[in-house]
Amino acid sequence: MRDLPIAHPGLRVETVGFRIDDGRAVGIVVTPWCLNLVFAAVPGGPPLPLAPVGATVVHALGDGAYEAVVGDLAGFGRLDAVSLFSPMDVFADADSARATAEAALEAIFAADPVPQPEPPARPSALDRRALLFGRRAAPGGEAPCP
Repeated sequence: MRDLPIAHPGLRVETVGFRIDDGRAVGIVVTPWCLNLVFAAVPGGPPLPLAPVGATVVHALGDGAYEAVVGDLAGFGRLDAVSLFSPMDVFADADSARATAEAALEAIFAADPVPQPEPPARPSALDRRALLFGRRAAPGGEAPCP
């Protein structure tokens, strides 16, 4: 992969800040060609969402929901990845890429979880008057004439 035209010659493959969150391993992988937030199942933990390789799945984490592409890494297994940077030419060196990865994880995990929106209130059932004359007709009121 080092021969790819998008590969940054000053970077190497490295993992940053992996931790267990909600029964899965979460961290960042820095490579010469991308910087990805990744999710992996842990032994004894819940499985990742069922999906074929190449599909997109959503992982809730810290400050929001992240759409990850399902992958399969030879010798490792399932790995869901969210691209944060690619190509890597924005980084001067490995230290700046690592610092960016650490800052991204800090921001993700420091944020309060996004509150789930309240489901919309169910509209009241239509009564005969509203069905015939429209919603503007209120009980006891007159419907406007056309």
